[in-house]
Amino acid sequence: MPRLVYITGASSGIGQALALQYYQEGWSLALVARRVEELTAWAESQRLAPSRWRVYRADVSDIADITATGRRCIEEQGLPDVVIANAGISIGMDTAVEEDLAVMQRIYATNNVGMAATFQPFVTPMRERRSGTLVGIASVAGVRGLPGHGAYSSSKAAVFTYCESLRGECRPDGVRVVTIAPGYIDTPLTRQNRYRMPFLMQPEAFAKRAFEAIEAGARVRFIPWQMGVVARVMHVLPGAVFDRLLVGRPRKHRQGE
Repeated sequence: MPRLVYITGASSGIGQALALQYYQEGWSLALVARRVEELTAWAESQRLAPSRWRVYRADVSDIADITATGRRCIEEQGLPDVVIANAGISIGMDTAVEEDLAVMQRIYATNNVGMAATFQPFVTPMRERRSGTLVGIASVAGVRGLPGHGAYSSSKAAVFTYCESLRGECRPDGVRVVTIAPGYIDTPLTRQNRYRMPFLMQPEAFAKRAFEAIEAGARVRFIPWQMGVVARVMHVLPGAVFDRLLVGRPRKHRQGE
């Protein structure tokens, strides 16, 4: 039987690229998205064998919805070997604008609570089986806070520490937790950015490297590797130097801009 991967946010961008990469490697797919019709049309256009994929409609920011979807996957396809909590949103915010607080709430609900809720149905059965891999998608933007990225950067910083905590909890039971931190990937999400994006990578190339990192059981992997160097430099820069470097940097688009 082919191994099974469960991927949220699979209807576009890196989620879709990861789905295709896993399929090409011989895996079966459990694909989760809000836009089920769009995802189904994509799978059919790729001529994926019907016996090797299934689509589930769910909103990861709705705890009851996404946890029920995980349980349904186990019932219908079996316990996955890999679960990738990929669904996420990136919107700029300005703390001086009251309505942007709701944007922050929505980002945390999706990027953080949604990640934990995605993993929740699988943790106990993977521990009982003593195998499995949980994958959190972080971002280089989570290494330091960037102007206009207050919600997104902090949500991705939380992914690093949340996955580290979960790794310590699951490791004694044979369950691996992998954190993948993309740099700039050419997706509909990043094409709206109004600032320079060094080492921009195509989603297919990202998916191949992410697959390799997950298979290797990497603790944390920055992709592409150049952004890992950038992340290390950002991490050790003194605050005063970092602040000066950000002066005049374009801010991320806010909702509606």
